[in-house]
Amino acid sequence: MPVTLGLGLPQTKQYDIGRDVTAVARAAEAVGYESLWVFERLLFPEPAVQGLYGVPGLAWPDHYRGVADPLVTLTLAAAATERARLGTSVLVAPLHVPFQLARSLASLDAASGGRVVAGLGTGWSLDEYAAASVAPFEKRGEVLDELLDVCAAVWGPDPVSYKGSLTTIAPSEVGPKPARPIPVYLAASGPRATRRLVDRADGWMPVAMGASQLAEQWQRVRDTAAERGRRHPAGVCLRANARYSATPVPGTGRKPFHGDAAQIVEDLAAHAATGVPEIMLDLQTSLRDARELIDVATEVYERARAAGV
Repeated sequence: MPVTLGLGLPQTKQYDIGRDVTAVARAAEAVGYESLWVFERLLFPEPAVQGLYGVPGLAWPDHYRGVADPLVTLTLAAAATERARLGTSVLVAPLHVPFQLARSLASLDAASGGRVVAGLGTGWSLDEYAAASVAPFEKRGEVLDELLDVCAAVWGPDPVSYKGSLTTIAPSEVGPKPARPIPVYLAASGPRATRRLVDRADGWMPVAMGASQLAEQWQRVRDTAAERGRRHPAGVCLRANARYSATPVPGTGRKPFHGDAAQIVEDLAAHAATGVPEIMLDLQTSLRDARELIDVATEVYERARAAGV
């Protein structure tokens, strides 16, 4: 079976959100992409408290200087499409009030006819936590756990009630309800996060850093599920942060998903061979505008399908 392909929507500063999101969403669905995805970045600190991903000295990329709100972006895409699933890869859970986020996701799912995939994580930016978090960075896992509990309550039958450290819901009617149970995907790499993944999630959202590394990570997830007497998450959506080049990138040390369309398709094939069922390509950061994003995404999709990926 060919791997399911998704596409990252345009959110970075070179795009016009009001015009380009709908244009790219429509074109991607027409070409054949089966899912559309957004990411979350709140701000670009100058100077940053920490390096990118928390790595000392690692510079933040310039495309983080203005990233459109993920749920606004998905709402625009939902209105412009009919079939494509609408995913978050990922929302940083502690930057959101749990009850409000649960309601927003439910409303979007109801409005889109049951197409939302809620990808969640805990993030890494201390600057973003300082600006917007509902609890200190050290409590990020606890906040994610409570968000999962609140979503289950809010998306479930009325009356809804819940009591947690951040959230108290008196017995209430809360609507609209999702059109169907919203699948929850979690980003997870460490042991604690992997245990949460197999215990509580419908799917896993790894980041592409090489096919062999992905295979090892996927095996650890399956081993953890077996140790805990659970089935591994049925869904897996690999996030591939691609950098497109009009000409091939030379050298054996080329990073995965860095190159021309043919090289990106080679990497799609290698990662699909690990058994992951879905890969979402985020091509937006290396392209100039929506027209180029549509053209490159179309070429990659058509090459991938012609190659049997």
